[in-house]
Amino acid sequence: MRHRKKGRKLSRTLSHRKALLRNLAISLIMNGKIVTTEPKAKELRRVVEKLISKAKEGTLHVRRQVIAFIPHKEAVRKLFNEIAPRYKDRNGGYTRILKIGEREGDSAFMALIELV
Repeated sequence: MRHRKKGRKLSRTLSHRKALLRNLAISLIMNGKIVTTEPKAKELRRVVEKLISKAKEGTLHVRRQVIAFIPHKEAVRKLFNEIAPRYKDRNGGYTRILKIGEREGDSAFMALIELV
């Protein structure tokens, strides 16, 4: 039973799921918006919202925590210098998910996730 278990498995092992979410987070931070499947977008929202909330603090400790999760220097730099200051007066809700229909090949529900 899955009582009190958070998050979606996305049909992947833990290491694969972690790598997937890292790569999606980097893409979202660098590009501002990405198109992916709906369950991936919903799971990515949890990750990115926590990263932005941490980045708003701006301390060296927090920067090291973010680097431990996202080992992409340019993405971390953009997160701390551009994205976090933009949301300094906002208490959460940094992302928006828009459903964009089904994918042609396998009819997977697709979604656009973007930074507000």
